[in-house]
Amino acid sequence: MPKIRRARAALAATTLAIAGVVGGVEAAAGSAASQPTLVVYSAQGYDHAMVAAFTKATGIPTKLDDNSTGPLLTQIEASKNNPNWGLLWVDGDTAFAGLDQQHLLMRGFEPSVSWDALGKQVVPTDKSYTPTGVTLMAAMVYDSTKVPSPPTSWQQLLSSQWKGDVGMNDPSQSGPTFPFIAGMMNYLGSEAAGKSYFSKLKSNGLVVNPTNGPTLQALSNGQIKLALVQSSAGIGAAIGDKSLKVKYLNPATLLPSCIGIDAKAPAAVQQEAEKFIEYVLSPAGQKVMQSGDPTGDSLYYPVIDGVKPLPALPSLAGVKTQRIDPYKWGGLEASINTWFDSNIK
Repeated sequence: MPKIRRARAALAATTLAIAGVVGGVEAAAGSAASQPTLVVYSAQGYDHAMVAAFTKATGIPTKLDDNSTGPLLTQIEASKNNPNWGLLWVDGDTAFAGLDQQHLLMRGFEPSVSWDALGKQVVPTDKSYTPTGVTLMAAMVYDSTKVPSPPTSWQQLLSSQWKGDVGMNDPSQSGPTFPFIAGMMNYLGSEAAGKSYFSKLKSNGLVVNPTNGPTLQALSNGQIKLALVQSSAGIGAAIGDKSLKVKYLNPATLLPSCIGIDAKAPAAVQQEAEKFIEYVLSPAGQKVMQSGDPTGDSLYYPVIDGVKPLPALPSLAGVKTQRIDPYKWGGLEASINTWFDSNIK
């Protein structure tokens, strides 16, 4: 090969290598244009199983970044001018509403599925994200051998009887926790009333841990007697320890898990992300969701007609729930989390 052609070939190869990571896509070897790698940001317990099943079913290469919701949102915020993610899959539609308000989510896509009653409640009108299941926040988990008469209302948690005995998660780390805090503000009538409630909880000895796991660990080691965690985590813990019980105080807040697609990703990546969503909500994908984390995130209420929740889940008919407006609260998430970390944590 002449030197000039070799130089051009080397330059082309270098350019291709530099362009390998762009807008949530890593170029797959040998097929940079046709098979970009879908970068999946996820905090779901079944995400490893789902990504593997999706790639096996479709041939689309994927790269999973599994982390807690807070750090994933921080990564998105830090890279919003040059994003390196393809889709985000976490719990809490307030986070997605906040991203949508910043025009960071692709709008207008809705999978061709039959939503059940829960699903219809949580699909956004601008189709900027897609619900994949619903859990509740917060479930109150307790050891029935140590707490024979648990509290029956949110106000009772403030009594001296439970001083130092209540634990919850940090909303800056735990995706499900901000919707819980916003839900309490919604239930009590205002942001100020909610802040007053959590300030009183702190005065009563509230213990804050990063996420569901450490909060439940604090319960099991006797540091606290009442753990306020995501319903799926609480029910999963009770499966493993029959002395643990799960109770819902009135009201519990509906917590949708959702997938959103990067608005700035290349069209090929967005199309792959759409296929990922369609696979998640397909019969095959729902089987993966319900088997991938059987004592954790798989314990969700489906949003698709014809899919039944796992047997360990109680009927929602017996739980008083509320739905909060994600677009009202999503834009307040950063400021309320900052307040919580400064004043409650």
